[in-house]
Amino acid sequence: MPGHSGHAGSSRPGPRTPPRAGETRRCLAVGLDCYLCVLTAGLLVRPYVDAAPLPEAAALLAVPVLVLSFVNQVVLTAFLGAGAGKLIMGIRVVSLPDVRRPGPGPLVRRWLYGLAWLPLRPWYGLRTSGQRDETGCPLVRTCEEGVSYADPLGLRQVRRGDLVAYRRAVASRAV
Repeated sequence: MPGHSGHAGSSRPGPRTPPRAGETRRCLAVGLDCYLCVLTAGLLVRPYVDAAPLPEAAALLAVPVLVLSFVNQVVLTAFLGAGAGKLIMGIRVVSLPDVRRPGPGPLVRRWLYGLAWLPLRPWYGLRTSGQRDETGCPLVRTCEEGVSYADPLGLRQVRRGDLVAYRRAVASRAV
């Protein structure tokens, strides 16, 4: 049955894979991540920026922004299941189709992909002239279960409540 993950040899389908978190919630999480990252970097470099010329000031700000972004998107997500903005918005990042916390490898690749793709998102929007799929992303994959998701590394952002319900359903099925 599409969208289900059953155990091999089982006659009953498993619980449905948690759906993606809504677009608004995910966009707010990204906005919070950006805001917190730039604010923190700005506070860290503020004493040094006044005396530096503009190119050096930009470099002084860019380095901590990249480091803080990496810590938020990779390190926090590896340990807590989400970065700061996603935690605030009640979102967790899981790998598909096993719905587990992703390892550092996919998280690093996802961070690099985000650095390259997010700034180009308006370009993709203009290029498609409003013709979008349900994900709004030009890179859509379909897993074995027939579930499409936009992340090219097989990760999905889900609501924490949906993830908790999924894990309870899996646990009750194992009993």
